[in-house]
Amino acid sequence: MKLKDFLTLLLLTAGAFLVTGYHPGVEDAEIYVPQIKKILKPALYPFGSEFFQSHARLTLFPQMIAASVRVTHLSLDVVMLLWHLLSIFLVLLACWKLANLCFDEPPARWAAVALVAALLTIPVAGSALFIMDEYLNPRSLALFAALFAVAAVLQRKYVVAALWIIFAAPIHPLMSVFGASLAAVIVVLQLNASRVALAESRPAARATSVALLLPLGITLRNPSPAYREIIQMRPYFFILRWHWYEWLGIVAPLLILWWIGRMNRDRPAVSLLCRAAIVYSVVYFILALVMTIPPRLLSLVRYQPMRSLQLVYVILFLLAGGLLGKFLLRNRVWLWLALFTPLCFGMFYVQRQLFPATPHIEWPGRVPQNDWLQAFAWIRANTPTDAIFALNPNHMALPGEDEHGFRVMAERSMLADAVKDSGALTMFPELPLAEEWQQQIQAQKGWDHFGLADFERLHRDWGVTWVVLDQPRVTGLDCPYANRTLRVCRIEPSERGSSETSRD
Repeated sequence: MKLKDFLTLLLLTAGAFLVTGYHPGVEDAEIYVPQIKKILKPALYPFGSEFFQSHARLTLFPQMIAASVRVTHLSLDVVMLLWHLLSIFLVLLACWKLANLCFDEPPARWAAVALVAALLTIPVAGSALFIMDEYLNPRSLALFAALFAVAAVLQRKYVVAALWIIFAAPIHPLMSVFGASLAAVIVVLQLNASRVALAESRPAARATSVALLLPLGITLRNPSPAYREIIQMRPYFFILRWHWYEWLGIVAPLLILWWIGRMNRDRPAVSLLCRAAIVYSVVYFILALVMTIPPRLLSLVRYQPMRSLQLVYVILFLLAGGLLGKFLLRNRVWLWLALFTPLCFGMFYVQRQLFPATPHIEWPGRVPQNDWLQAFAWIRANTPTDAIFALNPNHMALPGEDEHGFRVMAERSMLADAVKDSGALTMFPELPLAEEWQQQIQAQKGWDHFGLADFERLHRDWGVTWVVLDQPRVTGLDCPYANRTLRVCRIEPSERGSSETSRD
């Protein structure tokens, strides 16, 4: 790679970062980051750690980030930011590699990469995924590895492709399966196009079948009633519940890819990518239907086969951007500005609507302005490490909270929440976590009307020692911290029990 190309990729990385924003403690960070913090400080999370460790045991991601902290002696917040920037750069580098294989013209190559960079946070149909998130997580690292694997098989460097898949597998096992599947489809199409002897192509075909069916390599146990309740809370698991526009997000990309492939038969890499993406998508679409319709296959929906569309969307935007650069943008600066300026501002605007109460970029060390984050910061600095908290079980979905995870930001244990913990449990029907989650959620039922006796019951039954109150009606608690929205209070059970309950 030339220095000029490297610098251009750095510039695009910075631009993508500014458009998408950065929120290191939101959404799925509540699953992955607490395990990193527990590795670095084992005393954290003495209660309820099973809700995030169930996921953490399947990936080396927490160990990798924790090791980076120990090696660099930088703070975890800084290390996570650097890894996030690196993951964006590597995804764009992989896209640049693919663009070089598909297009000869520099404007086409850079338009391909630029369009992907501008659309990193576009929703992937109804899969509840973006191409990349606004925070560091193992999906981002598995994505760039999958894209490099695809580029390698296009060059018939099959060993290199296998190494990229092997790299991705311990970081995000499920997403690595999607990368392996697409790479395997390309291999089979290459063999067929080269008219290799049938006996020689059969092993590759078998390898493709294995790769595509890897998500099915599990036992079909009948899940518990608690697990059934939890998984029904995730409508995006069930393709038949998707809205019409989410179905359009399946069909439209395939039609566009078919058209691009048909119009670019003289470009072998473009045509091959389009055909492979279509075959790959159709197979996973069929798997999604098979997993969703029969009730006895309910435990399979957790593998979310439609998340395979993440790679399809990258390929779609990369090829579409390349064609725009080749036939329309070329070296016309004003056209580049006319396309990408409103596109980037539109994506920026959408991100601001997703996190309206939080700065667009949450820089390490910045004093939080959000009332929830201020309370979490106070808790982190002023409460015992072994404290057990209770707070509104739907707090991540409340206005002004902006989907920040309590465990990530406050570094304290808490009773199960109804938003993110339930999602983490959907991957493990064989574990008794669903029943435990259900019991803890039931203990917090009616939170908005809790009084002193209810909090004392949480202390007695679950060992809760502190609460974060988002409603001011409870009296009788010692609350050493308060802001406009929240109070943080100790639970000191009275000897007289529930007779001291007070509700205004």
